[in-house]
Amino acid sequence: MKLSARITAPAAALVLAGLTATACAPQTSDNSATKDEKSGTLRVWLFQEVANKPKEKVVDRAVDAFKAKNKDAKVEIEYIPVETRAQRIKAAFNDPKSAPDLIEYGNTDTAGYVKDGGLADVTEEFGAWDEAEDTDPTAKESVTVDGQIYGAPLFVGVRALYYRTDVFKDLGIEPPKSQAELVSTAKKIHKAKPALYGIAVGGAYTYGAMPFIWANGGELAEGDGGSYKAAINSPAAQKGIKVYTSLFGADNCPAAKCAEMGGNDTVTAFASGKAAMAIGGDFSHAAVEAGSVKGKYAVVPLPSTKAGEIAPAFAGGNNLGVLKSSSHRTLAVDLMKSLAGKKTQADLFEAMGFLPTYTDVRKDAALKQPFIEPFIATLDAGAKAAPASPGWAQIDSSLVLPTMFQEVVSGRKDVAAASDDAAKKMNDAFGSAG
Repeated sequence: MKLSARITAPAAALVLAGLTATACAPQTSDNSATKDEKSGTLRVWLFQEVANKPKEKVVDRAVDAFKAKNKDAKVEIEYIPVETRAQRIKAAFNDPKSAPDLIEYGNTDTAGYVKDGGLADVTEEFGAWDEAEDTDPTAKESVTVDGQIYGAPLFVGVRALYYRTDVFKDLGIEPPKSQAELVSTAKKIHKAKPALYGIAVGGAYTYGAMPFIWANGGELAEGDGGSYKAAINSPAAQKGIKVYTSLFGADNCPAAKCAEMGGNDTVTAFASGKAAMAIGGDFSHAAVEAGSVKGKYAVVPLPSTKAGEIAPAFAGGNNLGVLKSSSHRTLAVDLMKSLAGKKTQADLFEAMGFLPTYTDVRKDAALKQPFIEPFIATLDAGAKAAPASPGWAQIDSSLVLPTMFQEVVSGRKDVAAASDDAAKKMNDAFGSAG
């Protein structure tokens, strides 16, 4: 994840899917447990949502199902603030005696947590788990480092294009079918209706900008096995940066107002009726429904450079992982399966709108809630992840990419200079992460 931002009505809650601000913990010593107790109390840390009661009810049902099969086990759930998770989890990795057995974590944190020696390798258990066969490949990738699996995907989130059906009807226009058409449509709307942003964009909206880079053939970085080199300054990536930053200005979304905006801000602008379009997630649906545009909007996949094609989206979301220091490994893995299993994910979708990571459960969800169809189409078209490097957390928390976008839209630097500077910072982070 960044970590990603997820929004639940009526307020916004940070999600790791992509929208993470995490510092890497230092490499810990080997805290592997020396025993595997089959009874006792399991401690679990889950993220606290803005509206947490629905999540608590779903979790409680999953815990009850686990305890029914494990009579000698008890479970203590603690909901921790997303904003302070980095410090809490870092401390847990370094102090096994006070550490939980199972944690929820953002999918962009996987590589860093593995490098820190905090997560248990559950490749064997995951491979023997029948339900895991239906896990979306992108979601499975989010718990995989160097071919080994370090947890179970809990939910996935992607973004698509929200647009005002009333505005489009009034102007006699159709949803854009390519990125060039997206830019021209946004500017046409703003010219006709100056009080509206054609599309709300944000200089601090990293995960909204990524599809433009990827659609134009660019990459954030290249490499594998934990060794990465920045590619944000390649010609293809620069082309995508130019397309995204062309949406900032007096003819659409003025830099003075939009340069500092993040993902939550852009969705809020759309939900409150200040924008004709916005790039928002499946997790943004509840917030938009709670806004003044309820009943006056629709969603389509974000278009790519070629008409009719879908731009690659960032696949955010959260995972569950067993700590290496847990003295209840077998029980913790079983609880992980209960909390991340198909029944629980279906219930979390009903309660919170979190998109399931199982392809079959997602299809069933789409039949019940057609609004997620554009997001499923986006996933099926091929979503992408952040570099699987411990250095990504540093890059993300240091706001390397938002700084690059803001330098361009403010006119302080051109795309070449800003992306070269960003690449240098990224390579420093990749290098320091090892």
